[in-house]
Amino acid sequence: MSGNVWPYPRWVAHRGAGKLAPENTLAAFRLGAQYGYRMFECDVKLSRDGVPFLLHDTDLARTTEATGNAGEREWSDLSRLDAGAWHSRTFAGEPLPTLEGISRFCRTNGLFLNIEIKPSPGLEAATGHAVATAAQDLWRGAPVPPLLTSFRPEALASAREACPELPRGLLLDTLWPGWLEMARSLQCCAIVCNYSLWNTETVAAVQGAGMRTASYTVNDESIARHLMALGTDVIITDRVDLFAPADA
Repeated sequence: MSGNVWPYPRWVAHRGAGKLAPENTLAAFRLGAQYGYRMFECDVKLSRDGVPFLLHDTDLARTTEATGNAGEREWSDLSRLDAGAWHSRTFAGEPLPTLEGISRFCRTNGLFLNIEIKPSPGLEAATGHAVATAAQDLWRGAPVPPLLTSFRPEALASAREACPELPRGLLLDTLWPGWLEMARSLQCCAIVCNYSLWNTETVAAVQGAGMRTASYTVNDESIARHLMALGTDVIITDRVDLFAPADA
């Protein structure tokens, strides 16, 4: 993807449909699509036997009935867990999805994806390599590839080594020393920040380096207006019900 080409929409649905459905499930993607969203963000990590699947936390306790490190379990075990009942009775029985399953939904429906590489502790490089390789295979021949992002530079470096043609973005919750230089060295096409980090200077620095500016997680109209006035490029939101589908 050329540095001058940006095929993704401005509005991105966080973890599928934000908080309206159980995050990182196919049900959340379906709901977000019903609200008119065309791009989705999700978190992907590896099972013990190397299957890329969607889950945000290291531990299973918040969003399933199980406990413990998700990355220490085989996919055959993880696939039987209930990832919906924690949210509401409506979604009870919703399983954890694989990246393969989500890719099928996105490609069938012409939707875009931002894959956050979310490694279990100590598996940054392995996860970056495996997720990038899987994404390259699953989106082979697609007109627009998924955008790979991570807070962990090691994961992005491994993804770049495995699949240099896939677009990458560096996630930041603080502006740690050398962040822009790191993004340049990883040949990122975007910086994805906590929205509070964007101001005239940071937007100018990132766009001046040829990268796009994205914000998480924006759930307030006044903040969204401020970010658009600054000239930022992408807004990630939980509020698929607040920001109109026409904006997506």
